[in-house]
Amino acid sequence: MSDYEINNDTLAVIPIDECRTKIIEKGKSFIVNQSAMKIIDMSCQYFGSSYQGRFLGTKNLIGISYKAPIIIEESNEIIFFPTTSPRLFNCAWISLKNLQNYRKNDDSTIIVFNNGHLLNLDISYATLDSQVLRAARLESVLRLRKSNN
Repeated sequence: MSDYEINNDTLAVIPIDECRTKIIEKGKSFIVNQSAMKIIDMSCQYFGSSYQGRFLGTKNLIGISYKAPIIIEESNEIIFFPTTSPRLFNCAWISLKNLQNYRKNDDSTIIVFNNGHLLNLDISYATLDSQVLRAARLESVLRLRKSNN
């Protein structure tokens, strides 16, 4: 597959190398022949912005500019957060909406998605916890602004 747009069923966007990415959805996993960052950017564009535009939106809404979560699509509250700096090719992106829980596993962290799927990531629990909190803050600000309109 050469193109992919993130949607409500997307759980995670996991880089394999600089040209291939594993997509994990609620019912299936598959490989896309694009970088994870390209998939993020093209998904933002599909919904009317760009990664850079969404990044600046996050910076304006919650003041975060390093490892910033982004709103892929506003009306369905599709928010993804990076596991490391998005400038690194091995940065994975996780869906906030589909995340149910996470737990420490030695030097890594296991993510439990709301469909029961488990994903073991080579990221510390503290780092993941911080990223989830940032994404939840972004979601909260988005909901508040939507409810005030």
